[in-house]
Amino acid sequence: MTEQEPSRTRIKVRHYELDTLGHVNQAVYHQYAEVARLDLFHRAGGHDEMRKGGIAPVLLESHIRYRRELRDGDEVDVTCHATFGDGKVFWMANEIIRTDGTLSAEISCTLGLMDLGARKLVPAPRDRMAEAGVDLDVLCGPTAPVSG
Repeated sequence: MTEQEPSRTRIKVRHYELDTLGHVNQAVYHQYAEVARLDLFHRAGGHDEMRKGGIAPVLLESHIRYRRELRDGDEVDVTCHATFGDGKVFWMANEIIRTDGTLSAEISCTLGLMDLGARKLVPAPRDRMAEAGVDLDVLCGPTAPVSG
């Protein structure tokens, strides 16, 4: 990962992820995005501190645009990066790209940071993550803008 690129996670398509048409089942694309999100959060650190503080990220919405099919044996890089605004939610985006450079899918998600005791979203998730030790340069990329 360079300063200009989002995080990338390599995944190989497995035969049991295929549907009756012989390409990757639609739900599996969402699983690939989740793997990349969790990998990025792991790289950014602060997970233990967030849990000790009684907070954790929670997925609120996910939207996918399918571009090209994936088939058994394909290898993909799943990109991931976060953007923040002023409210209680933040966004994470993924691209699923075959190793030949073909864009297979784009996924955009809305997330929040949940207070695990109150079961409600906390305000200013960016600030709360930073306080817990999450490396925002890793999570967002050093040049990623703050969205509104």
